[in-house]
Amino acid sequence: MSPNAFYMLASLLFSIGLVGLVSRRNLFVLYMSIELMLSSVSLILATLSKVLGNAGGSVMALLIIGVIAAEAAIFLAMIINLYRAKKTLDSDKFNALREGVQND
Repeated sequence: MSPNAFYMLASLLFSIGLVGLVSRRNLFVLYMSIELMLSSVSLILATLSKVLGNAGGSVMALLIIGVIAAEAAIFLAMIINLYRAKKTLDSDKFNALREGVQND
């Protein structure tokens, strides 16, 4: 299979993740969009590594997968805590860190 197919798949996955990140307000959907974008970058690095015959891209892809796993644990714990506090996952409701804004 040619590397162009992998590049097209990765760009499609990144585009879907970017659209999900920009257009949605649900924190869980935002999280999944970020994960999709990181996975597409990992796919590009692994494909580039295979094409160039160098293991550097594969090592970076494995490091990205490790970051994705650590991010999953932290972000899901944050989502659970935020949901318990506000009973919603709408990102517009979480503006406590803005200066001068009162939260309900």
